[in-house]
This record gives sequence, C-alpha cells and structure tokens, in this order.
Amino acid sequence: MSVPLAERLRPRSLDEVVGQEHLTGPGKPLRRMVETRRLSSLILWGPPGSGKTTLARLLAQEAGRATQALSAVEVGVREIREAVAQAQRQGGLVLLLDEIHRFNKSQQDALLPHLESGLLTLIGATTENPSFEVNPALRSRARVYVLNPLDEAALYRLLERALAHPEGLRAEASPEALQLIAQASSGDARRALSALELAASLGGGRIGIEHAKEALGRGTLAFDKGGDAFYDLISALHKAVRGSHVDAALYYLARMLAAGADPLYLARRLVRIAVEDVGLADPLALRLAVAAKEAYELLGSPEGELALAELVVYLALAPKSNSVYVAWEKAQQAAQRYPDSPVPLNLRNAPTALLKGLGHGHGYAYYHDDPEGSFAQPYLPEGLEGLTFYEAHGEGWEERVRERLKSLRMRFRSLSSGP
Repeated sequence: MSVPLAERLRPRSLDEVVGQEHLTGPGKPLRRMVETRRLSSLILWGPPGSGKTTLARLLAQEAGRATQALSAVEVGVREIREAVAQAQRQGGLVLLLDEIHRFNKSQQDALLPHLESGLLTLIGATTENPSFEVNPALRSRARVYVLNPLDEAALYRLLERALAHPEGLRAEASPEALQLIAQASSGDARRALSALELAASLGGGRIGIEHAKEALGRGTLAFDKGGDAFYDLISALHKAVRGSHVDAALYYLARMLAAGADPLYLARRLVRIAVEDVGLADPLALRLAVAAKEAYELLGSPEGELALAELVVYLALAPKSNSVYVAWEKAQQAAQRYPDSPVPLNLRNAPTALLKGLGHGHGYAYYHDDPEGSFAQPYLPEGLEGLTFYEAHGEGWEERVRERLKSLRMRFRSLSSGP
C-alpha cells in the first residue's frame, strides 16, 4: 500500500516543523518542553493541516515516555480505563488524544483524576474552540496552545521540501504551480501536499500550472461550515457592514459564497443586520433586505448572489442606528422586572357591560378627537411612568425625528402632571 506524501514527510524533530514558530521557535513554549524534557498536559487547537498531530507525536517522542495514541472518534470510557491501567503498570503514560472535542462530558471527566495525580499526561488535539467543546475542569488542567493556518510562504517551503526530500516526489514543478497550490490550500499542509502529489501524477513528473489547477479542483471549502473559521468570517462580514467598510463587506461575502456558505443563511444574517445596525436610521433597509432574500430564492445561484451583493453595499453605506436594538433590550428587562404591573384602566379592552362597569376603557382619549387628552392620559402602568426605552440617537431618519421625540415626551410630561 502506498503511503501518502504527507505521512512520508511528517517531521521527525521540531527543527523540521514548518510554521508555528510562536510555539516551536527558540525560547518558545513547546521548544522549552522538548529541551527540558518536562512535559505538561496541553491541548493543541488549530485548523486542519496545521500540525497538531505532528507536534503531539514529537512532544511525546522527545519526552522519552511511554505513549498511547487514541482518537476520540473511535474510543470511549472503556479505552480510557485501559490506558489508565497501562499507565499504572508503567508508572505513567502520555496520552495523545486526537479530536478531543468529540468526547462528551462524562468521557472528559473520566480523565480528570488521572491528570490530577500525574498518572496521565494529556496531549489533546482539536479543530474546535476548547472554550465551548472542552469542559472547564479539563481546561484548567491542560494549557491550551493555538496553532495558526500556515501562511503561503510556509506552504511554499513545504512544497519545495517535498520535491527535494529523499522520501518525497520525483518530480519537477514550476514556481507558478507551487505558488498556486500554496495560495489555494487555505493554510492546510495536508491539502497542499495531497494536491502536489496528484499534480505530479497528472503531469507525469512535470508539474505545470494546469496540472496544479486540475489537482486543486473547484469549490474547495475554505472553512468547516460548523467550525470557528465559519463564524470568524460571518463575524467579519457583520462588523464590516456595521463599520460602513463596503469593500471589506463585499470581500467577506464573496469569500463565504466561494467557500460554499449557504446563501440563504447569509441573506438571513443580512436581514438581521438591517434590523440591528441600520434600524430606523434608514427604514427602507429592512424592506430591501427581505427583497434581496426573496430575489435569491427566485433566481438561485449564481444570479441571485448579485442581489445579496447589492444588499451588502446598501447596508454598508446606509446610516446606522442601534437605538431600536437597545430599546428592545431595555423593554424586555422591564417586562421581566415588572411582569404583573396592571394595565391602566383607560387602556383596557371593554367588550362587555361588566367590564365597562368595572371601569375598563373609562376616560380613554382618542387621539384624533382629543389630542391634548390623549397626551394627558396614562399609558404605562402605575409606578413605571418615568421609564424610557427608545432614544433616537442614530443617523439618517432618526436624526430628523429626534426633535419630534423630544417634543412628544415634553408634552406627555407636562400634560400628565396636571396644572
């Protein structure tokens, strides 16, 4: 069976590791562990192909201690107990646990007493944010180290090494082909080496840019749709629109669509932005946002994506206000704090003679017949009259109605307080 190129070139020492210099460089944490041979429990968090498994193996190897490698995808509490038994026989064990986020709470808890006693030293690896996927008790016993996607320069060096290494490829490649593979691999060393290996096969040992393009294929996802990279990109899109940076907003929209994000998810998020961040500064924004979503549903891809692009430009350039968002939070807090405050009698419904006799609707002043009386009557429950939620502090339309709001509140206060 042929061993994949990425496995054949797996580094055998920290000096062979490409990238992650913030962890492996002189004086850096993982380098110090190797040099002092003092290994502590840790979790390596990073995207696919960033070197988590490689670093875990190297750290265990350099520590010179008994090691067992497990994948949380394939094992459970029984295998953990077997590892503990082995550690007791050998006086300790380094447990390499890949995909640690796949363990549920009880499985993670099974590790705690043995980490506490020092019987097990854990080196976990995960592509998911440990803040959400790893129990706090386990995180407190294992230091988290963050691995970054490899940059293009690091990937280019890795590809050059693959062509020169004795166990690498017997092939020649143009600089343009290597550059394309490095750019298109999204920081993933495994993806880059797999593409290079396929390109060499397609080119019969001579890798040109056309072979690289064919090997890379189309529609390569730049993120895991449920992972942190996805949420980083949607966060960047939202914040670029909020910050009125139209070019950045278009870039993140295009990047997410190219990577396979659901356009209707993006459309729904843009509707949310229209409500939350543009709000009443431009009341037309919400109508346009809903229309863009409907246009995409009608046209599909790629034609419908232009409607989303138009919406992103409009929202980014629109005046901004979060006054309704803030007012709604205040109103919800007041409703929770005063859930049973009686509605003023004048505002209550009076469909029956009994309710009318109890005073429901009595004294209600119809604005169009009696504006002064309308302003003078109570609207909020007794004891809440002084509460205010909405403030027109935004731009655009709100700027134009700010004085009207101020005038209305003054009339309410002056007329409701009586002579």
